[in-house]
Amino acid sequence: MQPPADLLLPDLDRTGAVPMLRQVYLALRAAILAGALPPGARLPSTRALGRQLGLARNTVVAAYDQLLAEGFVTGRVGAGTQVSRDLPEGLDAAAPPPPPAAPPAPAPDAAHRFRPDAAAHQPSALPFNTGRTSWDDRSQAVWRGLTLRRLARPDPALFGYGDPQGARPLREAIATHLRAARAVRCDPDQVVVTAGAQQAIDLVLRVLLEPGDAVWVEDPCYPALRAALAAARVRIVPVAVDGQGMDVAAGIAAAPAARLAYVTPSSQYPMGVVLSMARRLDLLAWARRAGAFLLEDDYDSEFRYAGRPLAALQGIDDAGRVIYVGTFSKVLFPGLRLGYAVLPPSLLEAVRAARLLVDWHPAGLAEGVVTDFLAEGHFAQHVRRMRLRYRAARDALVAALAEHAPALAAEPPDQGLKLLARLPAGMDDVALAAAAARRGVVARPVSPMFLAAPPVAALMLGFSGHEPAALRRAAWALGAVL
Repeated sequence: MQPPADLLLPDLDRTGAVPMLRQVYLALRAAILAGALPPGARLPSTRALGRQLGLARNTVVAAYDQLLAEGFVTGRVGAGTQVSRDLPEGLDAAAPPPPPAAPPAPAPDAAHRFRPDAAAHQPSALPFNTGRTSWDDRSQAVWRGLTLRRLARPDPALFGYGDPQGARPLREAIATHLRAARAVRCDPDQVVVTAGAQQAIDLVLRVLLEPGDAVWVEDPCYPALRAALAAARVRIVPVAVDGQGMDVAAGIAAAPAARLAYVTPSSQYPMGVVLSMARRLDLLAWARRAGAFLLEDDYDSEFRYAGRPLAALQGIDDAGRVIYVGTFSKVLFPGLRLGYAVLPPSLLEAVRAARLLVDWHPAGLAEGVVTDFLAEGHFAQHVRRMRLRYRAARDALVAALAEHAPALAAEPPDQGLKLLARLPAGMDDVALAAAAARRGVVARPVSPMFLAAPPVAALMLGFSGHEPAALRRAAWALGAVL
């Protein structure tokens, strides 16, 4: 079949918005699909079509090569280029009408286990939102310099897959820091680097628990932890919290053979109380007797404003029952996505294997920069500067609430990045939080965090990562809502 004397193609767009190669390819493909170039038809030579379109021959050659690679045409020396005879018939037939829209398929039953607390994930930068951090010029300059240094002389390990447990230099730096700052008893071989504390918790739950296992949780409790336990299909056992922290005797009475207890001993989430030494010893004694494990979430212990940070529960464990979890999200910035777990030797290999299955390994470049930030002393200096900044923000918030919202009972916390503002009797914290949101203020209600204990009506107000002036304006808005 001879080539068309003058193959008609749509006018080409000469503005440069779409490359000429792409336009020629699409036009020829459309002619083939529409039947204007039927199977077996010869295409013009690349030189002739180039002259016809006013294009360089190489542009047409590249378009033909694309059609050849996709099977639309065939070509051999001396025979030119032909439309493939293997294309199905009826390419030019009108497409059948689409079938009527079917209702969306229901989610499988297993998918319903994954119901995170929507309020727990609040990316907003509005004042009082929790989980935000600050960053000063000095830390920014150091971080930029360390990153550029790593990029100028990249570690060969970056060009292959890393250790699922985390790079050893980072694990050594983490272990050194935890021994000095938190009295954690560990060596680098016990550390697993994760994508934040939440992944560390998830890995522990995957390895340790079977559906139906009993797990103690503080009441009230960290909502993301409760959602993770629900997804694991375990039996959640609420254990009341009082002025000394988790009531261990109540936990033993409710579920003496529980497999795991989740605790935030340095600053209970959300109430902020510290687990007393007597309760710590009782908890460790129960874990030894029951063969249970304790999951210690030490989420913001670096920021203590009265005296030295409290030692970790893990540091007084002599039976290998405590799993210690920490994160750099609260100290550096959440976008870093680096956390860690310090594991008893009996769990290490299983958690390491689970880490490999779900995420292969941590981000190597971030690992290197954090290693240098820790090992060269920048981390400790950053924490000291941020502690001063956050304390000033805390004090500004407490003073502003006393002026603009005196009905709230807000005491300055000795530790952490948020405070609890208790509401007057009879006031609904959920309704108040919704009204505040309409005024551009993110105030998290505390009563939904209770499971079985009588709920406390209060608002959780974050002060880290917010300037004092913004906190004062937000306190005025909250007072107006009240």
